[in-house]
Amino acid sequence: MINSRALLLDSFRAALSAADPLLIVPHHLPQPPVNGKTIVIGAGKAAASMAKAVELHWPADAPLEGLVITRYAHGYERGEEHNTALGRIRVVEAGHPVPDNSGEMAAKEILSLTQSAGPNDLVLALISGGGSSLLSLPAGDITMADLKAVTKALLASGAPIQEMNVVRKHLSAIQGGRMAAATSARVLALIISDVTGDDPSSIASGPTTPDPSTFQDALDILNRYKITPPISIARHLSKGSRGEIAETLKPGDPIFTDKVDGKQARVENHVIATAYASLASAAAFFQQRGIAPMILGDSVTGEAREVAKVYAALAKQIRAHHHPIKPPVALISGGECTVTLRDGIPGRGGRCTEFLLSLAIELDALEGVSALACDTDGIDGSENNAGAYLPADSLSRVGKNIQNTSAEKVSDGMTAAKTFLAENDAYGFFAGIGELIVTGPTRTNVNDYRVILIE
Repeated sequence: MINSRALLLDSFRAALSAADPLLIVPHHLPQPPVNGKTIVIGAGKAAASMAKAVELHWPADAPLEGLVITRYAHGYERGEEHNTALGRIRVVEAGHPVPDNSGEMAAKEILSLTQSAGPNDLVLALISGGGSSLLSLPAGDITMADLKAVTKALLASGAPIQEMNVVRKHLSAIQGGRMAAATSARVLALIISDVTGDDPSSIASGPTTPDPSTFQDALDILNRYKITPPISIARHLSKGSRGEIAETLKPGDPIFTDKVDGKQARVENHVIATAYASLASAAAFFQQRGIAPMILGDSVTGEAREVAKVYAALAKQIRAHHHPIKPPVALISGGECTVTLRDGIPGRGGRCTEFLLSLAIELDALEGVSALACDTDGIDGSENNAGAYLPADSLSRVGKNIQNTSAEKVSDGMTAAKTFLAENDAYGFFAGIGELIVTGPTRTNVNDYRVILIE
């Protein structure tokens, strides 16, 4: 008999191993500059582990210094004022997904370090998901309070990360390629992708990459999601749309086409870890155990509860008709779904647990079908869990240990589950059945990992 919980957890670990910066980064490190120094800068949930990988493999006699920003509790050996020193590279912890003053001050220091680098130096940028909020340096007269307000509105709107980042690039003094424009040094960015499609310009809002979007695009996105921005932001975007403020750096800009010694590009961006590589690692894990893997896509988007309905229909078909594949099978997918909160509902949980809760309702205790969904950064939405495990008998267990929700007054498991979903409280559902998955920070981020096991 299959221990599906243990099996699915092990498959998640296999997916994480393919995105572990300590294993990946060393293969992509450049040679130190002969006549200059190397300045390491970076931001993201993987920034601390990426910096640690650099330090572990950088020559002891080669000059190395720098600063990276990561999310609170994602550094190593937290020290005074959330600063931790690996040795030669400092790590500062800051706010995510809503930016804060710690990130703003560190971003100013990073910009200063970048500007100090000369033609003989190397700026090694370590970029990963989460960098958009962590590397927050408001442009013009935009205040941090206003940037926080528009960020919160975007997070609650259901907008995909790419659209959120179009707005954030045009409110930033450092993103949208402006980091690369701040130095005459060679720039090499090593990037761990957390966005569907792996477009470097969308990852951490592209501090070292050209940006095809415009100020008008940012305004259009805010209008589309009925977000009224603070006055300073509305004024800044309007000025930009009229050409009164310089645009982000565009494809074809000399900054990105210039060559060093007529050969090597002065600014290079290399994506070194992706969601698909992690899904492929999980697929190999299942294959080795005699379970047929089916990768359904690494760039799945849309409302988490709606995506679950489609996947449930496929799981039912495979279970009943052995088509298009014969069980046992693992349906694997990645990407970044969204959760749209209704006015007045704070919600608890995130897109992974909401996907699973909707899946539980659609499967309706289908025997022999279980699932797991976790965010690869170890944090799914508003709480401290990476995601959850969905056993086949979840609905029969939901009546036990339910607290602080209107669902506790409902005896029927299906009705209770639907009440949890209506309240965007997937966390409460899985806490009630004891199936939350808590990993702590993984110090990487390649989007979500979802798997449905059909025995």
